[in-house]
Amino acid sequence: MPTSLAFLTDPVLRDGLRGRLQRVETRLNEAVKSSYPFVTETSVHLVEAGGKRFRPLMTLLCADFGDADNDEVYDAATVVELTHLATLYHDDVMDEAPMRRGRPSANSRWDNSVAILTGDFLFSRASDILADLGPEAVRIQARTFERLVTGQIRETVGPADGEDPVEHHLQVLSDKTGSLIATSAQFGAMFAGCDEPTIDTVTRYGERIGVAFQLADDLVDLTSDSVDSGKTPGTDLKEGVPTLAGLIVLRDAAAEDARLAGLLTRPLDDAEVGEALTLLRGHDAVARARQVARQWADDARECLEPLPAGAARDALAAVCDYVVDRTG
Repeated sequence: MPTSLAFLTDPVLRDGLRGRLQRVETRLNEAVKSSYPFVTETSVHLVEAGGKRFRPLMTLLCADFGDADNDEVYDAATVVELTHLATLYHDDVMDEAPMRRGRPSANSRWDNSVAILTGDFLFSRASDILADLGPEAVRIQARTFERLVTGQIRETVGPADGEDPVEHHLQVLSDKTGSLIATSAQFGAMFAGCDEPTIDTVTRYGERIGVAFQLADDLVDLTSDSVDSGKTPGTDLKEGVPTLAGLIVLRDAAAEDARLAGLLTRPLDDAEVGEALTLLRGHDAVARARQVARQWADDARECLEPLPAGAARDALAAVCDYVVDRTG
């Protein structure tokens, strides 16, 4: 099972979720099959590599406020993970990433064209499933995709003159990560038959926990010595991808930070990555970035107050600690 559920303290909920996530996994493997074997091979590449399956988990947890076993919930969970996987294929092309989830990326194993087209294939499969979920689901997905693309363009272009690069970065994360996790939560409650106030509540929660999740993921890349996350530590530094800790250093750089600031403005070779990691790990920017992640998680927790007390709400609250405290 790709997702660790050890952070959930309710054994009944935890065991039930394992089985439900396995149902999503089965549907994912079916969804990526093509009549053309090579397309199946390229599409299953990242599915088999695993991953946290955080978005389907959000869908299933938020469905617990209604009819959690509605078949449409599982379709929706499959859609959000297919969408996420598709974006990874495209991201790796843009970042020229050689590895993804501990194995060669699709663009390095095959080439950029194959990776891009495989991502497109997964988007098409997600759309096909969505069509059976109704026009409102299609509309939500379309608006989510708009935000995903806008966030990527915003990141590519960079902050405007005079714009705070940290605030710009947080908006990028809201669009690139928060939007799809918000939709994951929204779909869960929506297809479980929840009322509108519940759907709106979990959607707000999903946006905030999504940003916290990405902020924490970026910190894992800086602070972990393991490869449990599927990325070699320092991957973002090597690729010149800006993250919050680095942006804090650049925004508030003191004279003694000149060497680190210089390293944070460009892609790095292996030796420079090691140096940059050492300097960053000794800088208070990492603790400050973790505090920002904690604040987003705390904001997500506050969103849960209108929901009925019980195992489902407790699980979503536990996610708030899990996303910030995890090490992989």
